[in-house]
Amino acid sequence: MTRYTTMDSPLGRLQLTADEEGRLTSVYAPVQKGRTVEPDPAWTRDPETFADAVTQLGEYFAGTRKEFVLELAPAGTEFRQRVWRALDDIPFGATVTYKELTLAAGLPPTSVRAVAGAVGANPLLILRPCHRVLGSDGSLTGFAAGIEAKQALLGLEGS
Repeated sequence: MTRYTTMDSPLGRLQLTADEEGRLTSVYAPVQKGRTVEPDPAWTRDPETFADAVTQLGEYFAGTRKEFVLELAPAGTEFRQRVWRALDDIPFGATVTYKELTLAAGLPPTSVRAVAGAVGANPLLILRPCHRVLGSDGSLTGFAAGIEAKQALLGLEGS
């Protein structure tokens, strides 16, 4: 059973989902490549399950939280999971390139395109900071919620 809730944010209304144990499986922005914020009719609306996540995201947007302490359970291949775990190590206010992230994940430099694909498939927007990953020239590239949202998040973090 998938549980869900929504919350208002500076990026618009976010949709959060969780598994039966209450572990977060996704956080999606209202405009996000390949996603919709319309809940599946089979899902159960359950705001109580998300109280900690909503509080922590609110604190993040208010500028008072730099790290999240939440139980995460995104679905993905072992390769994607490896890349997503490497995202967790990018500090608040810092950025890395796709190449640096590839090496941090312990993958060969030839995997950079696959790593970029895994970053783009990250279902835990903001919580797993894919917005902190830049092109090799420092450009703001590839963010599922759009470049304006990426700029806003990096600005919030002082990057």
